[in-house]
Amino acid sequence: MANKDYYEVLGIQKGASEDEIKKAFRKLAIKYHPDKNRGNKEAEEKFKEINEAYQVLSDPEKRSNYDRFGTADFNGAGGGFGDFSGGFGDFGDLGDIFSSFFGGGFGGGSSRRNPNAPERGNDIEYTITLTFEEAVFGAKKEVNITRNETCETCHGSGAKKGTSAKTCDKCHGTGRIRVQRNTALGSFVTEAACDKCGGKGKIISEPCTECHGSGIERKRRKISVNIPAGVDTGNVIPLRGQGEHGKNNGPAGDLYINIKVIPSKEFKRQGFDIYLDTHISFPKAALGTEIAVPTIDGDVKYTVPAGTQSGTVFRLKGKGVPKVNSSGRGDQYVKVIVDIPKSLNEKQKEALKLYMEASGESPKEKKSGFKKFF
Repeated sequence: MANKDYYEVLGIQKGASEDEIKKAFRKLAIKYHPDKNRGNKEAEEKFKEINEAYQVLSDPEKRSNYDRFGTADFNGAGGGFGDFSGGFGDFGDLGDIFSSFFGGGFGGGSSRRNPNAPERGNDIEYTITLTFEEAVFGAKKEVNITRNETCETCHGSGAKKGTSAKTCDKCHGTGRIRVQRNTALGSFVTEAACDKCGGKGKIISEPCTECHGSGIERKRRKISVNIPAGVDTGNVIPLRGQGEHGKNNGPAGDLYINIKVIPSKEFKRQGFDIYLDTHISFPKAALGTEIAVPTIDGDVKYTVPAGTQSGTVFRLKGKGVPKVNSSGRGDQYVKVIVDIPKSLNEKQKEALKLYMEASGESPKEKKSGFKKFF
């Protein structure tokens, strides 16, 4: 790699420490490794460059020569890739890092999960749509779900009734095997799924006729759900253990019920409080009156005091939505809207004129006090 700046190749400064050089190489080696970039010639050449740069800069003598003369004496040792046949032992857990990309560890690799260990089932989500009244007072609903369940015929073993699965003789039940891979960088020992048992660690000679060897079957179930009073859109009700069944005697997942509420045409809800507009006539607002106010519990009587202005809000304490899993309730707020008639008959007009006269007002429009100048 003549006329190349090794420091630039690794993305470090000239005075970088040994630890910085090692970290930079580790990062680039993961990014451009051939096993991660199969068929990518550019990545392969880049990997060769960073390897060559590391071979020089990680060796104090070669680095000194390179810093002084811009070159280093490789003599066929360290400039090639033979040094990698022993793996990445100098980098501690680098083999474990590579294993996450290439399916196994290098010269030992990382630990693998036992394929026969208990595995928790997946969770399921379901959305229930409720009316406003159902959400306020609670309800009992039934939902139909389809989930994975342990096969009732083979009890999850996957084997035909009267038979059993056998431990794979190739991977000895681990589900993993070691494979030696020869590359341009040398020999690597990697881990891969056992090709004989498919990574399951066991072999089923006679599969179950119901689940075909999976140990799992799809079932449609009807689940009863108790909706507590006071729920609202966005609330979630968890049903523990009602999700998909686990594998290898693992616990079942959960069923999460998402709540969606259809808004009321009459009431507006905010939290546990309810808001309502009520309309009254001008005379009733002026003289005071008793009105029937709709609530979620039915109509209640309320006395509107004389002189109530349009926009006035009064509160009905404890007439709101029940609080979930509590004995408390929110309140109801009623906004009074005074209706002004858009058209009057002659009798109504005459009555309003008399009212104005009694109030010291004249129904006739007064002439302007401004004189005409033109």
